Amino acid sequence: MPKIFHCDAFTTEKFKGNPAAVCLLDKPADANWMQSVAAEMNLSETAFLWPREDGFDLRWFTPTVEVDLCGHATLASAQVLYENGIVPAHEEIRFFTKSGVLKINRIGDVLEMDFPAEPATEILPPPVLLRALGVAPLYVGQNRMDILVQVGEDSIVKELDPDFHELAQIPTRGIILTSRSSDSRYDFVSRFFAPRVGINEDPVTGSAHCCLGPFWARQLDKKDFTAFQASKRSGIVHVRLRGDRVLLGGHAIILLRGEFFEK
Repeated sequence: MPKIFHCDAFTTEKFKGNPAAVCLLDKPADANWMQSVAAEMNLSETAFLWPREDGFDLRWFTPTVEVDLCGHATLASAQVLYENGIVPAHEEIRFFTKSGVLKINRIGDVLEMDFPAEPATEILPPPVLLRALGVAPLYVGQNRMDILVQVGEDSIVKELDPDFHELAQIPTRGIILTSRSSDSRYDFVSRFFAPRVGINEDPVTGSAHCCLGPFWARQLDKKDFTAFQASKRSGIVHVRLRGDRVLLGGHAIILLRGEFFEK
């Protein structure tokens, strides 16, 4: 019988970071069923994983669509596997996904995920983007998933109240808003908006840092960062660039666990 867990990712505090559901399966499930479960959980992502000989297959669903890459639900999935003894703490986890093989290691109490870099290429900002955000960007770029917008001050990032209806018209997964941090504990701050896939604002977005890492490496001439995502729940992501890979580190906490009742 499938088991399901509710986790908070990229945080050491309950009710902070980004909540995700993790569903453990014995074998692949029907995509329509997985989408229905994700809609029922009504979190930004629900992860579904099942074992294979050399690791686990992993898929991610928002309440409305399947997505190609999700950091916080991957972190939550690893926490479930380690904490429940399904994978020994010293062993690497290999997830097979639509974005390739993702490797996770536990280093003390930190989970570090090996993700592909997703650098942005500079574009002319669509007029609807500027209307929706109401800011004067320093830079606008786009990768295969998202649009990246840099602004001049982190107060703009933290205080922005975008027009989500306008943002939903832009044909990308989401919009990343970022600036350098005025807080010396962090290198940069960000927020992530994705109304087109049913999430007005994602609390902490690991996969967005696959774009943010390469961007800020060029801006700051360094490869290791501590990043703060400035949503209401907030969260911290440790970012390390290694060639064409981005290592994302963070914590996760399991809050609830249960199982499905099936007639």
